[in-house]
Order: sequence, then structure tokens, then C-alpha cells
Amino acid sequence: MSTIDSAVHLPFLAQGDSEAVPVVLLHGLSDSWRSFEPLLPHLHSVRAIAVTQRGHGDAPKPDDGYDVATLAADVAGVLDDAGVDRAVVVGHSMGSIVATRMAIDHPERVSGLVLMAAKPTFDVPDLQEFLASAEMFEDPVDPAFMREFQESTVARVPVDGIIDTAVRESAKVPARVWRALAAGALRADHAGVLGHIAAPTLLAYGDRDEFVTREDQETLLRGIPDARLRVYEGAGHAMHWEDPGEFARDLLAFVQQRVD
Repeated sequence: MSTIDSAVHLPFLAQGDSEAVPVVLLHGLSDSWRSFEPLLPHLHSVRAIAVTQRGHGDAPKPDDGYDVATLAADVAGVLDDAGVDRAVVVGHSMGSIVATRMAIDHPERVSGLVLMAAKPTFDVPDLQEFLASAEMFEDPVDPAFMREFQESTVARVPVDGIIDTAVRESAKVPARVWRALAAGALRADHAGVLGHIAAPTLLAYGDRDEFVTREDQETLLRGIPDARLRVYEGAGHAMHWEDPGEFARDLLAFVQQRVD
């Protein structure tokens, strides 16, 4: 485990040949770099950099900076201090919001974009109850809620132990960070600026996702100039927890075929 210098010092795990294509992995809400533990053993041909974003896991938890632009700037800082000019940026759920903003605000740093379980915006009627509840959280956040939340992200049997790991990592996120993200990054709306994304883009969607719809994917496909969709039949919101090998094969094929 290492740390990098950016607006905050972010814990990350790096593996792979330093000359290989860099792939930055951004986790979802309340997760950490450990969200990608099932995936990392399969990423044998890239330089994988799994980051813990501010407010999460063992990362610093400042009082502010939970808007999407600042979170994206944190990722640019990771690249600076890792000595990486351009990377494939992979974001899951909340991480997809940050990855999208990274591609818009820092296009010269993004050689490819992978959006897992993504929406143009999470500020939609179906999620208003969830966002409003998170904006009211107080410490300690209910452990039963955290387990229910993590279990809701899978539709198939996940990799052994990943749900327990995710619940433990979620417990590290203070209520004020949940509130700040629910009011900030999770309400970002990129629908009107998707056309600014220049990087080749892979959309990964589980057709039993409880948070994201096929219509969301069609909106992203229409809006992003160079995008393609991979649908995981029977999969939920966290398809990389259910079959990490399958997702890794698709990710590596995308890197090889679409990215310089």
C-alpha cells in the first residue's frame, strides 16, 4: 500500500508492469480500493491502480471536497504523482460519476473510459428517497443499512467474502461524508455534456441492476461519441463481484483493442 500527493493523500494499491497501460480503478459509494480485490488477480497485462477516494476507507476525510469536480481533480493528482500521463479510467457506480467528470475536465489524461453501472445522473425520482435518507445520516450509520445496501448491489452469488469486506469498509465512512456525497457528487448531472467525452468508452451494465436501467445505457450511448455497451445478463449493480474473470476479460479486450 502506498500514498500519493494530491489535494489529499489517497491510499492506493498498484500492481503490474510500470510500462503497461495504466488502468485507474474508482470504487462506488462507501467502498474503497478493496472493492476491486476480486478483479485485481485477473488484470495481469495492465498497470492497475486501485484508488480509495476521499472520505472512504483509510483515506483522509476532510470536511469538504465531495463535489464531483474536486473528486475528479483528486484522480488527476493520482496520475501526476504516479508519473502517469494518460490512463484508462474505470469507475463503478459513484466512481462512474467521477470517471465521467475526469474525462470531461481532464480529457488529455484519459486514454479510455469504462463506466460500470453508470447513469447520466443519479439525481432521479427513483433514487430520491435514498439520497434524502443519506442526507439525514448521523453517526453511527446503521450497520444493518450498510449490509442491506451492499447486498442490494448483487443479483448473483458474489465472490466469497466480498460483501463482508464491503460492509467493513462502509463502516469507515462517517455520516458527514455520506451527507456531503448525497448532496454533492451523487447529484451531478452530465446528461448535457456527454458529447464532450473524447475517449473511447465501454459501458458495463448488469440487466438486473436495481439502481441503473437499460434506458440509462441508451442515453449514455447516444450522448458519448465513441461508446459501446456490454450487457451482463442476470448480473446486478456490482457485476465485478459476481464474475470478476468475465468482467476482466472484457476490460482487457477493450484496453487492447481500443486504447493506444
